[in-house]
Amino acid sequence: MIRIDGKEVSKAIREKIKSEVAELGFSPGLGVVLVGDDPASQVYVRNKFKACETVGMTSFETKLPADVSPADLKKAIEDLNNNPEVHGFLVQLPLPKGFDTDEVLSWVDPKKDADGLTIENIGLFHAGQPRSIPCTPHGVIKMIKHYDFAIEGKNAVVIGRSQIVGWPMARLLMNENATVTVCHSRTQDLKSFTKQADIVVVAAGKPEFVDQSFFKEDTVVLDVGIHRKEGNGLVGDVKTEGCEGHLAGLSPVPGGVGPMTITMLLENTLRLARASH
Repeated sequence: MIRIDGKEVSKAIREKIKSEVAELGFSPGLGVVLVGDDPASQVYVRNKFKACETVGMTSFETKLPADVSPADLKKAIEDLNNNPEVHGFLVQLPLPKGFDTDEVLSWVDPKKDADGLTIENIGLFHAGQPRSIPCTPHGVIKMIKHYDFAIEGKNAVVIGRSQIVGWPMARLLMNENATVTVCHSRTQDLKSFTKQADIVVVAAGKPEFVDQSFFKEDTVVLDVGIHRKEGNGLVGDVKTEGCEGHLAGLSPVPGGVGPMTITMLLENTLRLARASH
């Protein structure tokens, strides 16, 4: 079984991004709006800023308390919209309770939407004219290709239908000429779908939700989940016991899809910076 190593793939892509940034003649700026003090979000933001530094990008952080008023949050977003040094930014999700995520995302200038989550950019993506490509699904495609697993003509199953991962994941797999089935919480007999798949992307959001018995031999499995387990260990949506020697490839947790999500964010920021000039 091949370990589909997101760190390894990220390293290669970030070297390419670094050289392209150096040729630009200016430093692309990536901003993050962090509301509240969620520990996981703080870690994600730190990792994003470290990644910026490694490729020569400039980072801009806006930290706001969990009880910030919608008006003040909107003003902070508009400040980034109007800052010419910021070429792309994101609002770190999830937001604290009480905020309407769709409304908050509507305040982001689509031309600076580094996550590709505004309505305009979702529409452009599904129309085949992407301005920003959703980061996690894009990273998954890059990982599959890096290890030379075939996508064209293969049966693929995506478990999960979120706008952040599931739906765009299905679209990108279809773009690569896979035959795609999207499964979700209301799917009956999930195993009957996954056992037919050559590629399975698991974005269920539930720790160790599926195990080796859900996959036929030589399936390629990408695990998008990350959860903290008792004893402070991290696990994904896939229970890995028994997968070695059964699957063709599996992405680890941590060190799989996570690093690629951040790398694709850098790629989106570079794309937006080029478009702004």
